Amino acid sequence: MSSEITGRVALVTGATKGIGREIARQLVDNKFLVYVGARSVESGTAVARDLSVQGGRAKAILIDVTDKALVSAAAGRIEKEKGKLDVLVNNAGVLLDEQPPSGLTLDILRRTYETNVFGTFNATQAMIPLLRKSPSGRVITLTSGLSLSLYGNPSIGPRLPLLAAYASSKMALNALMVQLALELRNTSIKVNLADPGQVATDLSKHRGSRSVQEGASVALRLALLSDDAPTGVLFDENGMAAW
Repeated sequence: MSSEITGRVALVTGATKGIGREIARQLVDNKFLVYVGARSVESGTAVARDLSVQGGRAKAILIDVTDKALVSAAAGRIEKEKGKLDVLVNNAGVLLDEQPPSGLTLDILRRTYETNVFGTFNATQAMIPLLRKSPSGRVITLTSGLSLSLYGNPSIGPRLPLLAAYASSKMALNALMVQLALELRNTSIKVNLADPGQVATDLSKHRGSRSVQEGASVALRLALLSDDAPTGVLFDENGMAAW
């Protein structure tokens, strides 16, 4: 293990474009060394180079949250190079819905859960030992404001997009992260969820009123939470939000 335990270290998954890339940039601006999580060495290296040229510190790291071996290798590399992880940002995710629930294929449902739920949780579990070595570990998981309470509201639900795979995967992920937060509540690790709002990115087919800078700012706020801040809660642009 490296003896270099100084400086704040962050890992952002899915960090080569959209909100993930902007979160990485904002963390770099706040003096973090950022591991730019990418499924391709080339794309990760290009983003890390751009962020470093702007005066920050960034390194590309190969990680696909659905690949247990790559996740384990990424955790091993961070441990060897830095000895700890202060912030994990679970940003990698997919939105594959093209049909209403009655036409949703099991393949799309499985692929959505494989990344958004199983993959994200796999990456989180792998990084917990490194987060325990931080004096103030933070797990930030990007989620969605789409919830059972909204879909179940007779005045709001009918106006929401029918995204059975995506919305349900985020609801399941929320539940998993709250459970993890409860387990770790007596440690220095805080586990929270960030709803960036409707951001115009490739994921949303650029439908959204918020910029990536605005969306990423929610995650940054959680990365910089004080030690007496809450854990196991949802945050949006206005602060703590209802599930």
